[in-house]
Amino acid sequence: MTTSPTVVFGGTGFLGAALVRELVESGRPTRLVARRPAWPSWAEDGDPLEILHADIRDGRRVAEVLEGAGAVVNATSLYVPSRRLGFEDIHVTAAAGLARQAREAGIARLVQLSGIGASLDSPSAYVRARARGETAVLDALPKAIILRPSVLFGRNDAFLSSLARLTRLPVIPLFGRGRSRLQPVHVVDVARAIVRLTAVDRPRRYLFELGGADILSYRETLTQVMQHLGRERPLVPLPFTAWHALALGLGWLPSPPLTRDQVILMQGDNLVTEGVGTFADLGMRPRALRESLPDCLSTD
Repeated sequence: MTTSPTVVFGGTGFLGAALVRELVESGRPTRLVARRPAWPSWAEDGDPLEILHADIRDGRRVAEVLEGAGAVVNATSLYVPSRRLGFEDIHVTAAAGLARQAREAGIARLVQLSGIGASLDSPSAYVRARARGETAVLDALPKAIILRPSVLFGRNDAFLSSLARLTRLPVIPLFGRGRSRLQPVHVVDVARAIVRLTAVDRPRRYLFELGGADILSYRETLTQVMQHLGRERPLVPLPFTAWHALALGLGWLPSPPLTRDQVILMQGDNLVTEGVGTFADLGMRPRALRESLPDCLSTD
């Protein structure tokens, strides 16, 4: 096992935080990097963990953080752009810059986080930026690993928590008829996959898509959440045109609860495609959503 540190950019985010914990618990020296880093509540004295402040856009600081590292993971993300910071800045320019810095530092193992469905043809600016970022990273470091997870869930997540809040309404509006199919994947399963992908042995594949054990429609996902919480509510179809109008109306908020990009993502399936690396290539079996709900959502 390598003694060189694994650097995690975005180490305080939902996936980044889970990854840092898995790396440390596996005994790997780890550097948690973020603009506003904090010492994890679970960490103990003697853990092989460093907490470092850095903005991924600051090339000089990135070079310092990467010094002596053996692997790097870019889990930095931006979901809502602002006038000062756009999708292109984080998902393309900064991602490519990190890949170049890794190459110059002699780091061969880089994992770039993207998402299932990344496409240059997508009507979503967020998804298009993810796809351009993949290309930019591979241009800078051709053997970088591109990792596309499906929608992530876990304890204190955004996905299941938002569904649980919906179940408190007297009537639950569906995206369209709720037929869009998802493959929700547990954040810890993805984190453990990245631990394997950043190990000394290089994988045979460089593009991975990670989905959970079950393929569920949005309606089926909501139904499972309601059953777990002991709530029964009518599910009412709502046309996507109405959702787009709602997202447009909320767009002026600093942190809107719904964005146009999220609505676009819900208009299509979010499933692992054929011909890519999966959990099976890593000798892993992801857990199912239903079996994870007791740990992820309290019934209080």
